[in-house]
Amino acid sequence: MDLTDRTPQIKFILYFLFILFCTMIFTSGCSERNDDKIPIRIVAAGSLLLPFEEIEERFEDKYRDLDLLVEGHGSIQAIRQVTDLNRPFDVVAVADESLIPLLMYKLIPDSSNNWSEIAIPFGKTEMVLVFTNQSKYANKISSDNWFEILTKPDVRFGAANPVLDAAGYRSIMVLALADNYYGRNDILDKVFSSQFSPSLTVHKDGNNTRIILPDVMKTSGQKVSIRDGSIFLLSLLKTGGIDYAFEYKCVAEGAHLPYISLPDEINLGNAGYGDYYRNAIVDLNFKRFSSINLSRVGLPIVYAATIPSNAAHPDEATAFIKELTGDNKKVLGMPEPL
Repeated sequence: MDLTDRTPQIKFILYFLFILFCTMIFTSGCSERNDDKIPIRIVAAGSLLLPFEEIEERFEDKYRDLDLLVEGHGSIQAIRQVTDLNRPFDVVAVADESLIPLLMYKLIPDSSNNWSEIAIPFGKTEMVLVFTNQSKYANKISSDNWFEILTKPDVRFGAANPVLDAAGYRSIMVLALADNYYGRNDILDKVFSSQFSPSLTVHKDGNNTRIILPDVMKTSGQKVSIRDGSIFLLSLLKTGGIDYAFEYKCVAEGAHLPYISLPDEINLGNAGYGDYYRNAIVDLNFKRFSSINLSRVGLPIVYAATIPSNAAHPDEATAFIKELTGDNKKVLGMPEPL
């Protein structure tokens, strides 16, 4: 069992208060605007809020005339702030590189330009299973039995909304891949797909599993809790609202949470298993996505950023992305450099 150090609760509380602060004021960014400086607006995956705080300070020390304003959402929701709501951002940074070409390599209405032309990868991570000392069976769970613990009726599981957040559909993929890896056919069903009304539609063909989500995901009991973004699951863990959740390893470490490492075959973090990950497919059967047929296929986790074609400050945005692709190994909560 691979557990992080169980650091004092105060560190987690401070981390949670930071995330809560950022999300409460997301419409104006995590930083108070300085009217004497040029505002550079960034919309990012919620899992990047903590590391971007440190990068923001470093960047603004280097560029004294710039003021970074960072706003957090689930990755899909972050992109749609630009493409659907037409909100002005200079940088879009998401937890799934493949979302940028899918959702942004499309023409801007009444324009000859696409929303974006390039995705710039800058980090990688893997899925882990997080919990707290108060989680049910916390003293028994291990890398050998975690899936058995999750299937217990009295264990509560949390997940991000898969139609808004990449961590949401990746959590479903991990469960589907776990069925294959452990030679089971009940992990996905007991932990997730049967916990909704109606139950999720699951088609299996050998090792291939396709999960079709309903237009509205309504839980049917107390087993599963859904939140708009994976970052919001941290508060549920802390208060005992859930016992376990899949999170990005960088988020778990940033929050000082104990976690179970998952086999490379299912953690979506090893590029050598890319073909194997593709056995898990999640169809987002959501009316707003009907025009683009948004099916998510299992892929290694890669974070990426882009500069919208209509960005107000493309040169300054380029400078920020260069900062992202630099040496950020020591930045708490930052995905591992590529």
